[in-house]
Amino acid sequence: MKVVMLAAGIGARLGQSVADTVPKILLHFDGKSLLERHIDIFRRQGINELVLGVGFQHDDIQREIEALGAQGFVRTVLNTEYKLGSIVTLSKLHDEICCGEPILLMDADVLYDESLLQRLIQSPHQNCLLIDWDFVPGDEPVKICVRDGEIVEFRKWLSTEYDSCGESVGFFKFSPKIAEEIMIQTDLCLRQGGHTEPYEEIIRDVLLTSPGGTFAFEDITGIAWVEIDFADDVERANNEILPRISKGADPWAITDTKTPIIAVPS
Repeated sequence: MKVVMLAAGIGARLGQSVADTVPKILLHFDGKSLLERHIDIFRRQGINELVLGVGFQHDDIQREIEALGAQGFVRTVLNTEYKLGSIVTLSKLHDEICCGEPILLMDADVLYDESLLQRLIQSPHQNCLLIDWDFVPGDEPVKICVRDGEIVEFRKWLSTEYDSCGESVGFFKFSPKIAEEIMIQTDLCLRQGGHTEPYEEIIRDVLLTSPGGTFAFEDITGIAWVEIDFADDVERANNEILPRISKGADPWAITDTKTPIIAVPS
């Protein structure tokens, strides 16, 4: 199994000084870049290859790959139009995603405990999303809504009834068939002028038009992770997430696994 990772963006929301200096995948936490942390986890989990969709300051990313001695494990695919949005980067990765084998599609800007990825890899479901029920509602999180055990919505804004709602981590496992359908939908979206659409909308389209039971989810509530979008996320990563990762607590031993029920929107 290989990982295809989106790492082309500018990261402007972190603040001008940071965005002008370093891509988010090269941010350092406790002396290690996110890229180095990804690579270490992937190798321990038996991943064969990492393919990075890059754009902003891609030469710096390549230098980090070489400094880590990871040229034989990591390849890059360049998106020169990275300012348009993540769906364009996704389209550049067509051949990597449609490779005839299961893949993991991942956001690059996440600091996480290794057990989170392990849960995705070991899931019995061919097409799987990760959901964290314990999240702060708002406009920013990409939400997964569930009704009668099935995913009924996947986006930042909600327009359907649901039993419960959680946050997507931004890590996905796809079968070869679904991976191909995602790329077909990506090509269609771009032909229709949707260059600025977030790539999650493509996954949503395929998810909601697939037969029931095609997609499933794994609950990772209680496992340490944070997506690095804003300066506050960097602070949280250093002060809250890293200590939990370093502590090495067993997230599989979570005692309270009840799914929170969130009121159905009127």
